[in-house]
Amino acid sequence: MAVNWAQVIFNSVVTGSLYLIGAVGLTLTYGLSKFPNFAHAELITIGAFIGYFVTEQLGLGWPMALVVAFISSGLVGFLCCRGIFQPLARRGSSIIHLMVASIALGFILRHSVGAAWTWKPLYFTTHWSAFDVGPLRITGLWLWLIISALGLSLVMHLFLMYTKMGKAIRASSSNPALARASGINVDRVIWVTWFIGAGLAAVAGVFRGADTQIWPMTGWDIILPVFAVAILGGIGNFYGAIAAAFIIGLAENIGVVGLMALGVSTTYRIGIAFLILIVTLIVKPEGLAMLFRRA
Repeated sequence: MAVNWAQVIFNSVVTGSLYLIGAVGLTLTYGLSKFPNFAHAELITIGAFIGYFVTEQLGLGWPMALVVAFISSGLVGFLCCRGIFQPLARRGSSIIHLMVASIALGFILRHSVGAAWTWKPLYFTTHWSAFDVGPLRITGLWLWLIISALGLSLVMHLFLMYTKMGKAIRASSSNPALARASGINVDRVIWVTWFIGAGLAAVAGVFRGADTQIWPMTGWDIILPVFAVAILGGIGNFYGAIAAAFIIGLAENIGVVGLMALGVSTTYRIGIAFLILIVTLIVKPEGLAMLFRRA
């Protein structure tokens, strides 16, 4: 079987870009709130449906869809943090309690989305041009995704390194008690982080929906690789998440080649992220964080 390795590498960049956008918010909120938010999958789903609503039903165009999805899902994330998770944490809830609460919240959001829209798959009607560059087959959507991932990474880098709120996020994630003692309003920092994290999840949802389909399980279709990226990159580590996203994207696409060579269904590609997740937890639980101490 002849393999177009240039296309495999390019597809890995596309996959890694999607996982990067979806995982950055998760790793930042995980680093601050100290529990895995499984409702992150529904924030991705909400973004996909909002994007569909803006483009297909309001006809406002693709850029507006990304902006509205970011703000809408960001508000949902903020309200979930402010109204559910922070009150539970103040009452001494353990990480297990918070995790179970996120699963329950995700169930409620998922079925609310299904009731508000539909459980049948929806599709964007936007036509994306496709063209060849040497051995590569490229679409406009994939270029949008890669450019968005790189742009958001740069913006987040500048935000975290050079703004007062960004420095507060890093300080609060590293040592919340010391941050409070230094006069940082940690609660406000957490709210901003949840808003940004949920907004980025929504952007990932819009791209995922445009590339495949939209239905109430859209977020769950990619949540395992997103968690794998967050864990491999090191919980709360933005720069580790960037590296981990493209590592998992590459591993997944090479794995697809292997599955096809063995005559096995490519639906098992999700198992590759699961395998990386398990190995990371066993061998190097801190992930790539040691390589990116400044994050």
